[in-house]
Amino acid sequence: MKIIQANIEHLEAVAKLFDDYRQFYKQETNLQGATEFLRHNINNSESIIFIAQHNNELIGFVQLYPTWESITMSKRWILYDLFVTPSARGKGVGQKLMQRAKHLAQETGAQFITLETAKDNLVGQSLYESEGYERDTVFYTYNLAL
Repeated sequence: MKIIQANIEHLEAVAKLFDDYRQFYKQETNLQGATEFLRHNINNSESIIFIAQHNNELIGFVQLYPTWESITMSKRWILYDLFVTPSARGKGVGQKLMQRAKHLAQETGAQFITLETAKDNLVGQSLYESEGYERDTVFYTYNLAL
């Protein structure tokens, strides 16, 4: 298995995985929308996507968005999407993608990687905690739907 940064050449394969990821979260399939969303992010450097490949097959991805931490005046990455194909789960793919995300943060001088997950995503929580992530017990997250 190898982990590489996705570029426009990987767009079709990543978009298929991204569409599968969205369906996992109860969204309607929209391969065209997924393709255009990722095309925009890649072409405009609005996110970094790492992909896991095994025998030239895409088996997982992680997508991170750059932002800033005002209090520490430092870079922060938001790990927003992590997905591993069902056939590749339990084989360390998610862990390798998480480690590559950490390496990106270190390379860019970031102080933090932030992620959110569903309360019932116990498998994900176990992975994140095994990689050193700590659950925030101080702050609440608020959202405003527009």
